Amino acid sequence: MGIIIGIDVGISTTKIVGLRDGKPTAPIRITAADPITSLYGAFGKYLHDNNIMLGNVEHVMLTGVGAAYVKNDVYGLATSRCDEFVADALGARYESHIDHAIVVSMGTGTSFVMCDGDEIRHIGGIGIGGGTLQGLSRIMLNTDDIKQVSALAMQGDISHVNLLIGDISAQPLPGLPMEATASIFARAQNDASREDIACGIILMVLQSIGSATVLAAQGTSCRDMVLIGNLSLLPQCKEVFPALEKLYNVRFHIPKYSEYCTAIGAALAYSRRDA
Repeated sequence: MGIIIGIDVGISTTKIVGLRDGKPTAPIRITAADPITSLYGAFGKYLHDNNIMLGNVEHVMLTGVGAAYVKNDVYGLATSRCDEFVADALGARYESHIDHAIVVSMGTGTSFVMCDGDEIRHIGGIGIGGGTLQGLSRIMLNTDDIKQVSALAMQGDISHVNLLIGDISAQPLPGLPMEATASIFARAQNDASREDIACGIILMVLQSIGSATVLAAQGTSCRDMVLIGNLSLLPQCKEVFPALEKLYNVRFHIPKYSEYCTAIGAALAYSRRDA
């Protein structure tokens, strides 16, 4: 059996992984000006870096919003497409080893997919994600470099821009500790530092995603949430999501290859013939 290539094609960034003997290997990402350039650049680099010949590839599985721009088979290889929500769930389930979870795909926006064994269904989403972080950072910090914003945020103090429960109450409220957020950016002043602003933006995005995930789980028995996508790599995730776990009695999981779960899921979908 040859290698199955899973490719998550974004508008400017493509992620690619090979499935060899049922196991994903050497995932990479490439950024380019458009999805076609990004796709073929990632594919060529992946084959070159892993010394793979075209003849060794059995099938190519595409997913992601940029896949719609790819009209033909990739390099003449048999090529199919996989629903992005199915790819999200399959990749997250494989990487986290959790069969019953809400998969939280943190991309430009954020989608929620319920994964219950082989039953996979999209249950909603919010228009807050990496695009929100970049847009607000452009307006407020004159940069959309997420790594730079994250580094700035590490030096910030969230209490300088956010109103906390301890600021409005002399004692904890039922189920809400003093350090819980009462209102995002409610304390921000005209002279707020870049570091504090960056901290406020990132925590706003991550807290909003986390809170929306918890709401999405209401009325279900699911208490496990698997975070995937680029934002799952932010170091601030290690601060925000454990706090939400304590607050709402849920469990947030970030798999090893969280950034590449959708590409992994696309490759895994080949054996299901869901594409």
